[in-house]
Amino acid sequence: MNAANLVVSLTVALMLTGCQDMFVYHPVTEAESVLLEQAESLGIEPWPEPGEARMGWHAPASDDVDYRVVVFHGNGGHALHRDYLVRGFQSMDDGSRWSVYLAEYPGYGSRPGSPSEEALVESGIEAVQRLLGEDAETPIYLVGESLGSGVASQVAARFGETVPAVLLITPFTNLEDAGATTFPRFLVRSLLRDRYDNEQALESYQGRVGVLLAGRDRVVPAELGRRLYDGYDGPKRLWVQEDADHNSLDYSPTSPWWKELGDFLRGTN
Repeated sequence: MNAANLVVSLTVALMLTGCQDMFVYHPVTEAESVLLEQAESLGIEPWPEPGEARMGWHAPASDDVDYRVVVFHGNGGHALHRDYLVRGFQSMDDGSRWSVYLAEYPGYGSRPGSPSEEALVESGIEAVQRLLGEDAETPIYLVGESLGSGVASQVAARFGETVPAVLLITPFTNLEDAGATTFPRFLVRSLLRDRYDNEQALESYQGRVGVLLAGRDRVVPAELGRRLYDGYDGPKRLWVQEDADHNSLDYSPTSPWWKELGDFLRGTN
């Protein structure tokens, strides 16, 4: 390769590396006032209270709560777009009371900052630490959706037994594997800065891991989630919605898998 071609190749590689965030992160941003209006219409409260740095949103089941759930959403939109997970947890008719926290990422919604693996994982750790500081007794479970599975896995590994169970929705083994389903692996490997290695993170976790897959997923192939599930040595449970794609999973509150999930998270089945 001559010097001119080498310079062109290096320039392209640097440009693509700089554009990693354009491929990995697709945040939707809104003014705080707009988000507060949306939250009120959904029956969801800002978390923490207005006037404090925004960490996400909170849907209390009641004044007395039996279980807490922290949701780490996928790479698109913002946290309030995941209100369907709030409805699902609060629809359980077993008498339990669930409080759901929709964690927001830096650079998403109205939260300042820029998204990166380090920033997202650190924000997740801060969210769980805050909840533990408010109440160290009520159990905390984690939910990670798509890219959020990479956040949830690392946060779970960080807190160990403090987080007894995790649900991973359309997860992958690691971001390189996910990217290699669309682009040449050598290119993905050379350009990615953020790795989100779920396999490695779960090696340090021994709690219950539930996995929900979409059988016809065209974004994160179900094969990657199955591989992650098969490789986990701890207690686990798999749900597969065979006819669903990445964004068409059945989250309706009447879906029977919600009760199964609640029993699994609590360790009662």
